[in-house]
Amino acid sequence: MPCSRTRSRRTRAALAHVAVALSCAIALSAFAATPITVTSQAATDGPIRYTVKVTSKLYGTAQETRTLRSGDTDDFNWRSTPPGGAVPAAQSCPDYSSLPLDANGAMVRQIQVRLAPIVAQNGTANVQVSFRAQAPRSGKAASGAQCPEVVAHSEVLHFSMPTNGTAKTLTLSDGTQLSVSAQR
Repeated sequence: MPCSRTRSRRTRAALAHVAVALSCAIALSAFAATPITVTSQAATDGPIRYTVKVTSKLYGTAQETRTLRSGDTDDFNWRSTPPGGAVPAAQSCPDYSSLPLDANGAMVRQIQVRLAPIVAQNGTANVQVSFRAQAPRSGKAASGAQCPEVVAHSEVLHFSMPTNGTAKTLTLSDGTQLSVSAQR
């Protein structure tokens, strides 16, 4: 009988060593790094250069490039002197505080564009653009007053576009052309 006890002790000791080795192997695999997957696409939240161009007979032409990340918004603001010069505006004019004025208090043209892109996993940008513009009509003040006759337009657009540099051109309801391109 003493031999059988020794064999069972040896067997138990061997099994204990195997159990310890197996538990160490399982524990180490739990701490191993996850595999790295390489893709040809850039991260969707990386910086993207957006170029916004506005072409309008009434509000003028403006262009600017800025870098944004997905989910960010940016405001593009341009002011320019209308053909015929800025139009004088008295402080008693209706909505005087909201008029785009030059340093002399005369009304000029103004374009405001808010760009809000969100880039999907496939690299397509879903964009919301808010467009707002004001200009004095024909560079003339309204009759009998020092208040300019104001022409204004406001529009919100939603569209999808690639982020490979190809421009997306849209025509607003007043004929203004808005072009947006996105480049990684």
